Amino acid sequence: MHIQDILGQGKTTFSFEFFPPKSEKASEALYETISELESYDPAFVSVTYGAGGSTRELTNDLVVRLKTSTSLDPIPHLTCVCHQESDIESILTRYAEEGVSNILALGGDPPRDLANYVKADDAFQQAADLVRYIRNFKGHPDSRGFGIGVAGFPEGHPATPNRLKEMDYLKAKVDEGADYIVTQLFFSNDDFHDYRDRCSLAGINVPIIAGIMPVTSTKGMARMADLAAGARYPAKLLRSLMRAGDDSAAVEKVGIHYATQQCVDLLEHDVAGIHFYTLNQSHATREIYANLGLKTSPSLAAC
Repeated sequence: MHIQDILGQGKTTFSFEFFPPKSEKASEALYETISELESYDPAFVSVTYGAGGSTRELTNDLVVRLKTSTSLDPIPHLTCVCHQESDIESILTRYAEEGVSNILALGGDPPRDLANYVKADDAFQQAADLVRYIRNFKGHPDSRGFGIGVAGFPEGHPATPNRLKEMDYLKAKVDEGADYIVTQLFFSNDDFHDYRDRCSLAGINVPIIAGIMPVTSTKGMARMADLAAGARYPAKLLRSLMRAGDDSAAVEKVGIHYATQQCVDLLEHDVAGIHFYTLNQSHATREIYANLGLKTSPSLAAC
């Protein structure tokens, strides 16, 4: 379903993110997660795209499998890094033929093992350039073309310390045709509320979906900080985690409780949607759903 139709229903959306597995064991674990979460009937699920397109085929394979063998509506990520127009044209054509309705257009990170990478060689220097290209793509059967999402950064974009320019860059993506914004994970809702207000002041009026990732382990915290390019952990959260100590079950319980509180506050402030960064695991997301009183779809749960 086109994202305009999904978001146009006027109710808060709930969605999940998955990343392509790189081994048979990881594939089995992911598809078990998918089977557990499918009954929650998310508005959509997004599928990540490795740095520099390093998981291009894996991403496409996962998107196709989700599209053809589940009830889930996949939104593949697509990045600028290490791509030429012909690459993007080919990917968009393939997705259009497979019935994919939406794309999440991102700047992307260069692969760490690509020592000679030169950004100037990329056909698309900014995410706004990629959005424009996708918006002008004529090969989609929907007359509106692909629905397009872009990334937002409530804590600030790591490459743009000037927060005024950050809003300019975001507005450029929206002006080029983005339909919605999904944010990077954050742990302080004050950051999100302020971000949403600043978007409004900048004339950015598309729906903003909040990205939530519960802490489930102390080791995972460091990885989260790397993935989110410096996620800030509020003292309130850190104190709770310190009380949990080395008890892994208690740490996970604290993280789920904290994320639940974030979601409650977001819902009370009429958030357009909540996007759960699952890390290909289902337990924390299912616990948050239960805490929020959200139900599974009876028809899907029976499948």
